[in-house]
Amino acid sequence: MPAKTPAPTVLQGRHIRLEPLTPLHVPGLFAAGGGDEEVWRWLPVSTPRTEAELRAVVDGLLAAGPAEQIAFAVVDLASGRAVGWTTYLDIAPVDERLEIGWTWYGRAVWRTAANSEAKLLLLTHAFEDLGMGRVQWKTDHLNTRSQNAIARLGAQREGVLRRHRLRPDGSWRDSVYFSMLAAEWPEAKARLTDRLAKG
Repeated sequence: MPAKTPAPTVLQGRHIRLEPLTPLHVPGLFAAGGGDEEVWRWLPVSTPRTEAELRAVVDGLLAAGPAEQIAFAVVDLASGRAVGWTTYLDIAPVDERLEIGWTWYGRAVWRTAANSEAKLLLLTHAFEDLGMGRVQWKTDHLNTRSQNAIARLGAQREGVLRRHRLRPDGSWRDSVYFSMLAAEWPEAKARLTDRLAKG
């Protein structure tokens, strides 16, 4: 039996809430990370310099529709503000797989619980609610911070696709692939939950 097709939904944690991304989130998102070269360094678009430019990125992200990808605004519960976004993409219920990616956070929440809790919410939903058998990630081969964060989740590094994607600056990136299987999730969930409990 195939996995369920994900639909836009709200996923609530202790520190953050994931809610369907809309253009209404743009002002808060721009305040969190608009114009910040380091925030956007590894993403597939040029750094948005204005709210209008960020709105265009959001419109492009949402244009694919929920059958292809579902974007979530990451809302900090303490402030009520959107501090980044993350996405389910490459959704294939028949193959029981999806990808987590197109993720960024404003600097204010780097090295906080935001990313770990977002991944806990997304992985729990994917494996336990939707019945996915595989969740994957891909990242730039030069982005060691992202690779380390993915590995800390318990994901396995699978390999590298060479000259895989054209960067906004015209150079070519190799993409490093990671995955986690449903059988690996309980152990990974226990570690991630423990890490969040310890702060």
